[in-house]
Amino acid sequence: MTDVPAISTFSASGEDAISRTIELNVDSSNTQNITPSDFLQIYEIERTVAAIVEGNFKRIALQFPDELLSHSVPIYRLLKSKAGEGHDIYVLADTSYGSCCVDEVAAQHIDADLIVHYGHACLSQPSRLPVVYVFGKKPIDVDDCINQLGKCLTTQLQQDTNSNSNNRPAILLRYDVGYSYVADVITHRLESELQSLNTRVLHDPLPTRLDPKSTVQSLKTFEQTGAESDEDSSTNVIIAYIGGESLNLTNLLMTHSSCEVYAYDPSTRSAHLQSHRTNKLLMRRFVMVQRARDADVFGILVGTLGVTSYLPLIAHVRKLLARAQKKSYTISVGKLNPAKLANFMEIECFILIACPENSVIDAKEFLRPIVTPFELEVALQAEGTWSGRYVLDFEKLLAGDSENDFGAATEDNGSDPDQPTFSLVTGKYRQAKRYGTQDNETSTEGTSTALTLRDQDGALSKLTDSAAALFLHSRSYQGLETKIGEDSPSVLEQGRSGIARGYSDDHS
Repeated sequence: MTDVPAISTFSASGEDAISRTIELNVDSSNTQNITPSDFLQIYEIERTVAAIVEGNFKRIALQFPDELLSHSVPIYRLLKSKAGEGHDIYVLADTSYGSCCVDEVAAQHIDADLIVHYGHACLSQPSRLPVVYVFGKKPIDVDDCINQLGKCLTTQLQQDTNSNSNNRPAILLRYDVGYSYVADVITHRLESELQSLNTRVLHDPLPTRLDPKSTVQSLKTFEQTGAESDEDSSTNVIIAYIGGESLNLTNLLMTHSSCEVYAYDPSTRSAHLQSHRTNKLLMRRFVMVQRARDADVFGILVGTLGVTSYLPLIAHVRKLLARAQKKSYTISVGKLNPAKLANFMEIECFILIACPENSVIDAKEFLRPIVTPFELEVALQAEGTWSGRYVLDFEKLLAGDSENDFGAATEDNGSDPDQPTFSLVTGKYRQAKRYGTQDNETSTEGTSTALTLRDQDGALSKLTDSAAALFLHSRSYQGLETKIGEDSPSVLEQGRSGIARGYSDDHS
């Protein structure tokens, strides 16, 4: 009988980590082989150089997403050779937050006066520096796109005409920024394709440059297109989207839940109705809203430093939470991951302040729910009703352009503030904790919950509105005991030297 070598339960050789095969999902449209002559056209070198020279910018920062970093050196050399002397050009490293947002923080480290942003962009209004956008040119078969979308839209328009011949809907063209170079061609050809149905095709060109505090609008929302000005007539539009599955498409479905949305994917060369997923997406967000209603301690996550109005929005969220007597902490953690947020165990719900494209986090790996500022407004309502309208735009939230009048919802209506509320998540009644002080109302300051143990001797101390102290007091392990003056000082000894695999005094 041969002896089988024992396998250690707590360690492994690590061979599987070296030999395993990893599959990478790479967007071939961004990493395709580009000849040197094509760089001038695809990345619009001449337009970028003209913007640098005409604006007399001295220090230019080039921002690339990870998938385009391999093209950064050829682009840098072309810009440097054509811009001439007197223009210092830098390539930014890893972005502080999402790659779609302009990284003004990294650009300020080199004292840049212009940012050139490459690849996919959320087109949020910058707050400090002017930005030139270079979207690139993703491959697309225009003929197949017109054919596929034309069939879907013709069928839908004929159905709408049969049901209501006096109210013919218009077509609103939306697309991924990588296809903006063919948007005008697709608009005219699609309008010709649907000419027999007498339907308008609306299209708003995307800006290629944004300046801080400018009247130039970023990626326009549905109400800004001029197609329909009333909220009641917003359903009289069919949206045609060009692009693959992305956060942009998901947000489009949620913010335009009353519209039919058809999407054409150039990579699969197919067009499908996407709006059937809208109800499911909104239901998943409604679950997050209900979990936020059960929370008393919130963490405000700063997910952008380059979008205009992010500071007023943070102040607005703090004001809402303070008015509802909720505890809030402001946290800047850069790019989000479950390990970072798991360090804040006392926080029961997070609010993400980020660009519209990165605001919706729907990952099951996170321990606590992450909601948007609009979802917070819905959660803080007394009734908790929600019609399904969804808002992601900063300016609309600050201007109160939503159906949730939070100020009226939080007015004292004579009800008992200590009355328990029913949780739809747990199916039980819960007693909400209240932090902060308000006129004519009691708070945690005057209750026994404001008292906590100060040391191991059982002495009490009063911590006003300390959610962290209350959470620490509820834990079974609260750290090492401090025995100041009780133990004699230890004698200093020479420590080990070397590396972990073999210390200098290790003779085994």
